[in-house]
Amino acid sequence: MSIRVLVVEDESLIRWSIRKKLTELGHQVTEADCGKAASAALQSASFDLVLLDYRLPDTTGLDLLRELRAHDHDTAVIMMTAYSTIENAVEAIKLGAFDYLSKPFEMETLVLTIEKALATTHLRREVRDLRRRLREDFGFDRIIGRHPSMLELFDVMNRVARGGGSTVFLRGETGTGKDLVAHTIHHDSDRTAAPFMNITCTAIAESLLESELFGHERGAFTDARAQKQGLFEQADGGTVFLDEVGDMPLGLQAKLLRFLEERTFRRVGGTQEITVDVRVIAATNADINRAVRNGRFRRDLLFRLDVVPIVLPPLRERGDDVRLLTDFFVTRFAGEFKRNVTRIDEEAYARLAAHPWPGNVRELRNACERAVLLGGKDTLTPDDFPLGRVDHFQPGNPFLLRLPPGGVDFDAIERRLLKQALDRCHQNRSHAAALVHMSRDTFRYRLQKHDLL
Repeated sequence: MSIRVLVVEDESLIRWSIRKKLTELGHQVTEADCGKAASAALQSASFDLVLLDYRLPDTTGLDLLRELRAHDHDTAVIMMTAYSTIENAVEAIKLGAFDYLSKPFEMETLVLTIEKALATTHLRREVRDLRRRLREDFGFDRIIGRHPSMLELFDVMNRVARGGGSTVFLRGETGTGKDLVAHTIHHDSDRTAAPFMNITCTAIAESLLESELFGHERGAFTDARAQKQGLFEQADGGTVFLDEVGDMPLGLQAKLLRFLEERTFRRVGGTQEITVDVRVIAATNADINRAVRNGRFRRDLLFRLDVVPIVLPPLRERGDDVRLLTDFFVTRFAGEFKRNVTRIDEEAYARLAAHPWPGNVRELRNACERAVLLGGKDTLTPDDFPLGRVDHFQPGNPFLLRLPPGGVDFDAIERRLLKQALDRCHQNRSHAAALVHMSRDTFRYRLQKHDLL
């Protein structure tokens, strides 16, 4: 790989030797014999590497390095000098030099140092670009919404992100974007340079979840052949996102509570107390208060998680945000799939606005992706959004019931209908009540009657 190198050296023989070697390696070399010539070269072109002599006729290498770093933080710099002192070396490294070579040096030593400097610079740029992409992917502008409930959510998120390491508890229905909110809080905080580790508490067997969170020592259990760091240890300085925490096993809830209170833990099979600095963001779509009443979730853990409670509004309560999100997703997928979709007609918008969206933003995203991918015209119509609709009882409807001669168990039929309504609406009681044309209170009463709460 060819690189651009600026050699700043007042001794012509040394410049010639360096230029000869680097040119043989296929690199482009520019020479400067003083600070003024080096400054002019740096202003007129960009370089991957600067080889910088400490003593120059009109300045010092340290002064030139300060000038370079004032507007360029990426270019690799290697200092060269015949007057090496510890103080000069330390100062150069503080100012951002990669290394400090004492004259005379072997050309192979210089080449090896250059390779290391360029590798480090390349890695630094990759990390910076990755962080930039993460900020773009999880910035506040990636959460679409103008409804007052969303503006309030943005305000709380912003204050939480800037507010240190307080525990955050996200509540909301499936598909409301709890994972996106967690990522955004992390990447807008001063923890963004540290890891963001996430785990879905229901996705891992109970016997392995403790090890995933807290790690284990070698020999702690069968197949524990080596020591392993858990997510809390790996995320030191950053954030751990515990999704579906409402379904965490009771035994592990006690250990999580201790960690939240003391910020210390022991690996499975270990005796050493480990202290870390992590922010915990927990999330659930479950009725956590009901879980507490039923003894499935510790009340004291709920209090400890609920330091900063954030409730994400369901899509059906966000008004015109459905239209905003539809435009966003359709534009995005049209570009991704190279489809010439230019507009959405008003009847399609009306259908989308009337849909209850039990799957929330995730369901809308999927509907838009399907519409763009399968639609064959430049305008999307209601037919491009075949959303689930409730069929009415009409003649010929296959739901028609006939009373058998021996009669029926009416309670059993009612119980089955209630359960089907809940299943169809993904356990959303408001939608299920509407599906069977009941008020929410009546629906809840019948659920209690049939022991479905």
